Amino acid sequence: MKLYEHESKRVFEQGGIPIPKQYGVVHSVDEVDDLNLEFPVMAKAAVLTGGRGKAGGVKKLTSLEEAKEFTAKLLKLRIKEHPVEMVFFEEAVEEKGACYIGVTTDPKSFNIVLIASASGGVDIEEIARTQPDAIIKREIPNNALILQYTIKEEVMSELSLQLQLSPKQNEELSLIVDKIYRIFQNTDAKLCEINPVIITQDSVVAADAKIVLDDNGLYRQSKLLEDLGITSRRHDIAEPTINEKKAYKLKFPYIDLLDPNLDKENEFLYVGLVPGGAGYGIFSIDEVVKIGKEFFNNKVVPINFMDSGGGPSQNRVADMFHLLMDYPITDVIITSRFGGISSCDVFIRGLIQALRDRYRNKQRIIPIYGRMVGTDLPSARNFLEKAKIETPKALKMMEIVVGNEKIMADIIKEGIKKGFDFKREVFS
Repeated sequence: MKLYEHESKRVFEQGGIPIPKQYGVVHSVDEVDDLNLEFPVMAKAAVLTGGRGKAGGVKKLTSLEEAKEFTAKLLKLRIKEHPVEMVFFEEAVEEKGACYIGVTTDPKSFNIVLIASASGGVDIEEIARTQPDAIIKREIPNNALILQYTIKEEVMSELSLQLQLSPKQNEELSLIVDKIYRIFQNTDAKLCEINPVIITQDSVVAADAKIVLDDNGLYRQSKLLEDLGITSRRHDIAEPTINEKKAYKLKFPYIDLLDPNLDKENEFLYVGLVPGGAGYGIFSIDEVVKIGKEFFNNKVVPINFMDSGGGPSQNRVADMFHLLMDYPITDVIITSRFGGISSCDVFIRGLIQALRDRYRNKQRIIPIYGRMVGTDLPSARNFLEKAKIETPKALKMMEIVVGNEKIMADIIKEGIKKGFDFKREVFS
């Protein structure tokens, strides 16, 4: 669950991180008079999405008239299709320098990661893609509750040198690094970040704030939510990925486990999963990670959760495979169909439909490895054998084990091996 910037700043302030003076939040132009603003101030659209600055949702203001005009403009604005319903005001801080500080969890290792950069106030994802050397990352061993002194000092040494901090600024920024890590742990957060941390003439201030709480930990955060005036779980669909939007339109559950803009690392295998149900989906994610650690040097990454739902149509099955084969990061697809409510025959027809369509249209096809067992298995087997004879080239990259002679864990292991073999062939 995402917090608004002004909510995140309250959490940071309570945790001892300095923030600009806060004037308050308004829902209408008439409420601006009640804030007793001392200019200059910053006015910001309160929306649960990024890119506010680029969309015209942030501005430095120098008069009450300008504040009212800008508030009226913002309350008519939509940012990434999200209407602006609140505007908050805070002190404008004079900037001499800026940096980025964030804490999150690495999706591959599940370790907490401290991230910093002397390039603050800009799109940190873009910096990571175009200038990876500008990003400082340190994984925290054993997900320690308190940030290790040596790790903090390594990060601070690089930041201080690049930002040319005074001893006082260095000490204040060091405290912010300590405190944002502690807040991350204490709030069951998935992400805590400040972008930018502004370096003023003689101090350091969190000019922006972002906190994303883990929904699974909200039951422990009743005091935090009460302090923020949040009385119910916030349904946050602010930034679904392209894949998640496609799946929503196609009416099947889908979640990306990685940032779709992630730069692929050639030595890793990125595994797409088309399971036979939600339980199989969760099992498959865990098993891919487990097998990757045990047999493939921890270089296997599951990229998605997906669920076909009970009794999916042939077209829905085809759409599920199309989505993952259209996704450039996917190296191999591992699939399973344990036919109970759902039919193995419908499943295999949908998969073969997708492969035949892609072969005919000269679209990308990647290895697909899996198993099917259960309802309508005899007719599914007959259709599969006939299809292999009729269209062998279209189905060349597909291998489906029929029956339960092999357990699913072995199927996943073999599928991962075939994925690595195919990847080596491509890059050789």
